[in-house]
Amino acid sequence: MFHTPLPQGEGLQLREWTEADVPALSALFDEPEMDRWTPLRAPFDETAARAYVARAHERRASGQALQLAITTDGQTPMGEVLLFVAAEDGSEVELGYGIGAPYRRQGLASRAVRLMLTHAFHDAPVRRAVLRIQPGNTASTAVARGTGFHLTDEPLVLRESGTRSVKLRTWELRREAVADAWRTFITFATTEAHAAD
Repeated sequence: MFHTPLPQGEGLQLREWTEADVPALSALFDEPEMDRWTPLRAPFDETAARAYVARAHERRASGQALQLAITTDGQTPMGEVLLFVAAEDGSEVELGYGIGAPYRRQGLASRAVRLMLTHAFHDAPVRRAVLRIQPGNTASTAVARGTGFHLTDEPLVLRESGTRSVKLRTWELRREAVADAWRTFITFATTEAHAAD
């Protein structure tokens, strides 16, 4: 699933995090909205950023996850998009994303999610992609809708983040839905989604 080359397109160049990104990573993630809506807790200093990069490399090497910096020039990180295995048989993947405050409202999250979905569905076993979104997170909800995901009626998923517990709704996109409307899927971006992420 975490094959090469890495997904590119939509005006983005996704790449792996490096040690040189530690200062920028800390600057992107050490802010209130990241602390509120993502598993990353504040303060997210350079020590935390360095450990995060190391963990991302470990997860890629073990085939658990792919965590990529979102850039438009192959250099300056503007956020992150994640893809990880959510079912032991490889039939389900989960995505996540976070955009740094200076780079929001440029459609970066929606574009990165579309690229990662193309990457994920390239692998035959993947039947479903999911997003887990906290109720009230209107920006992420807009990204989900704008990239073709649909809210399910599955029970809320409880996730622990530091000393905090959050309950998340499940949004899904199934392979057959993509296959049936691929042209729409790869070009679809609502004004709401573009403005929100």
